[in-house]
Amino acid sequence: MTDITASTTQLLQYFKNYFPLNEEEEERLQVHFTERNVKRRGFILQQGEVCRHFTFVVSGCFKMYAVDSKGNEHNLQFAAENDWITELDSFYSEKPAEVYIEAIEPSVILQIKRPDLIRLYTTEHKIDHNFRVIIENKFIELQKRVLQSISSTTEERYQYFLNQYPKLSQRIPNTQIASYLGITPEFLSKVRKNILRNL
Repeated sequence: MTDITASTTQLLQYFKNYFPLNEEEEERLQVHFTERNVKRRGFILQQGEVCRHFTFVVSGCFKMYAVDSKGNEHNLQFAAENDWITELDSFYSEKPAEVYIEAIEPSVILQIKRPDLIRLYTTEHKIDHNFRVIIENKFIELQKRVLQSISSTTEERYQYFLNQYPKLSQRIPNTQIASYLGITPEFLSKVRKNILRNL
């Protein structure tokens, strides 16, 4: 029997929101996860590496970002407690990633390796269904983000960020939020003032 830690309990509780697993399925799932502590500014993926893990955030916060030719960072995604983060293209194609995944805060994560997850897809139908939902939700999230970037005002994009990451606006620096929105920190301050003025 695999040891049940607070982290694995949190992971198994997460799956109760979708297709709950029985005890045997929980055992077969959790045995493949490894717990890691990641320091602030520590990387779980760097550009040019192949993404080998699907990562569940137990505590802390991560950002996924790309760096342009001028050295500027562009945040693509955040993930905090009870969320997943991985570079899906690199994970499934086994090609080098074009992005970084870095801890914004000291974090605890659970990771499963690609071969183990692929094997579970073929042997455990409920686990397969659960990860299908996770990936579909990430795809929907990405679609909404693209749509927001081409059809919404900066204030609307900021409100969407607050709705999508309601607990992060007070936890992560303005520079990180501004990078996610594609604006400067100074313009973000103006946007916030305008929103407060219109309340």
